[in-house]
Amino acid sequence: MDKIAVTGIGVVAPSGIGKRQFWANIKSGRSFIKEITRFDSSKYPSRIAGQIDDLEKYSHISERLLKKIDAFSHMALIASEMALQDAGIDIKNEDPSLIGIFLGNAIGGWLYAETELRDLYLEGREGVSPYMASAWFPAAPQGQVSIYYGIKGFSKTVVADRASSLMALGYARKVLAKNKLNMILAGGMEAPVTPYALLCCNTYGALSKNNNDPEHAYRPFDKKRDGFVLGEGAGIVVMESVNRAKQRGANILGYISGYATTCDAVDRINCAPDGKELAWTINNAFSEAKVNPGEIDYISLDGLAIDLWDNSEINALKLVFGHRLKDIPLSCPKSMFGNLLGASGVVDMITTILAMEHSLVPITLNLDAPSVNGLNYVTKEAKEYKIDKALIISRGRGGINAVLVVEKA
Repeated sequence: MDKIAVTGIGVVAPSGIGKRQFWANIKSGRSFIKEITRFDSSKYPSRIAGQIDDLEKYSHISERLLKKIDAFSHMALIASEMALQDAGIDIKNEDPSLIGIFLGNAIGGWLYAETELRDLYLEGREGVSPYMASAWFPAAPQGQVSIYYGIKGFSKTVVADRASSLMALGYARKVLAKNKLNMILAGGMEAPVTPYALLCCNTYGALSKNNNDPEHAYRPFDKKRDGFVLGEGAGIVVMESVNRAKQRGANILGYISGYATTCDAVDRINCAPDGKELAWTINNAFSEAKVNPGEIDYISLDGLAIDLWDNSEINALKLVFGHRLKDIPLSCPKSMFGNLLGASGVVDMITTILAMEHSLVPITLNLDAPSVNGLNYVTKEAKEYKIDKALIISRGRGGINAVLVVEKA
């Protein structure tokens, strides 16, 4: 299968809106996790998150439209506009039936939904907005981006827990490789910092309860880890064939060369502890990308900060890379701004492409005492590395495995 070019990046994250600000803050290696003050979170077991407080400053969207959509659609629209501008694409000059939208998220738009459900019980059905039905469901951002730009091509929304956006990128790659579309806006968005969404995530039992020290709470692969920290945000990229990108003189930011997905099929929530299925997935992606483990220069880790998940991820990497694993730089940059659930995979890919461009591997924050020693974790400060090929891992509940191979332009 041919490589697919990434020609535009749009990112909305607690660590920055727009790729320049995002990368500058990621490079600095500081935390963007703090206590939730948007609503009264005092009775939640976990009440910290990576949050975006200045979304309206970057919005090109009318107040009229904002009243009809949830925050996750708002973030998707901002990220889409940034990606298109970065790619130098004017939608008006494109055939709308040959553009697709492939987006992923895990839980939908609950700020809008829970507000309207509250009004339903207080005021009756007359108090509920008519836009409720179209604002909260997981495919809403795809629909809003489609309407905003008049995009009419084959599109898809993926809901696969934390693996959603990486799967969306993988599906988009396969469709473009078959020459069914000229270009695709692909990625994901998530807005879980709301009262009901936070409650649902807390019942999962995997969130850090280190509320008194938010900046040091998310500790993937560390002996003192006690779970991940939520984050909100969106990442969307423009994907197109290499030939089309070169013909229009695009600035190619990176290539997606391999993708694979499987499921452990051992438990409705947990992954398999041995990591064998994840290892098989990685090898499948390598086969599609026509690369071998010896060519990988950097691994972007899923890093859930739960013993079972972190250890099984390392087990899988040992099965694939053997003794060479100790030489490959590993990091989990989301430890700085939170796990964006369904949007985490695409933001990891964006981070990796920027790391390739700047030859700099960002850190895993708070990794002071690794639970598995002898590996090349990048901690404390970003390190210079020449990265030509990288592996990105994203996983979801029930043992969903999704991996992507990206290459430097």
